[in-house]
Amino acid sequence: MPHFSPSELTAIALSLKVALVAVLASLPLGVATGWLLARRTFPGKLVLDTLLHLPLVLPPVVTGYALLVTFGNQGAVGRWLAEWLGISFAFRWTGAALASAIMGFPLMVRAIRLSIEAVDRRLEQAASTLGANPWRVFFGITVPLAWPGIVAGAVLAFAKALGEFGATITFVSNIPGQTQTLSSAIYGLMQVPGGEAGIWRLTAVAVTISFAAVLVSEWLVQRQRRGLQS
Repeated sequence: MPHFSPSELTAIALSLKVALVAVLASLPLGVATGWLLARRTFPGKLVLDTLLHLPLVLPPVVTGYALLVTFGNQGAVGRWLAEWLGISFAFRWTGAALASAIMGFPLMVRAIRLSIEAVDRRLEQAASTLGANPWRVFFGITVPLAWPGIVAGAVLAFAKALGEFGATITFVSNIPGQTQTLSSAIYGLMQVPGGEAGIWRLTAVAVTISFAAVLVSEWLVQRQRRGLQS
């Protein structure tokens, strides 16, 4: 049984907190966006789809810098949030959650979109014909049938958020006990002589959680596939 130092346990707990908040905060928007892309045709759809995937291909540092400029204490949005709502993201764990949510959002939306596209539209049309309004069709037909894919998208986003480093460290820095997540803790240990043992312990935790998350995601996708086929 590995012996974790208090700072390592704090980094692990903070990473789980950041990833969970990032997923819960972005999931409603992810479901709405996934449905929009799966069920609607509108001008600019391709542009929206491209913008959503930008965090996957841009250097994470660029995303982090954009967040710092926008949501920093002197940024256009950040200053307004701080003055009027008392909300601050820069150099706080909430900023790490925001950065993680943005980096994991494309994975979440893609899984949800594919899941909704796999739902037979004839079932939705039949419900509408029987008098169900669009909201009832969505929550009574679409969501239950696409639920495994929605959960799979959330799990993938959680795993991505857990391992996020570039955007997070650029936006909120690496402050022990406040913004130091699992990835930034590993990076910090790499700068310290004799930190190899801690690196291996934290790496083992990251690999275990990420492996479990991807495994659950794949299982849910296959389960949905079998359910739709039957």
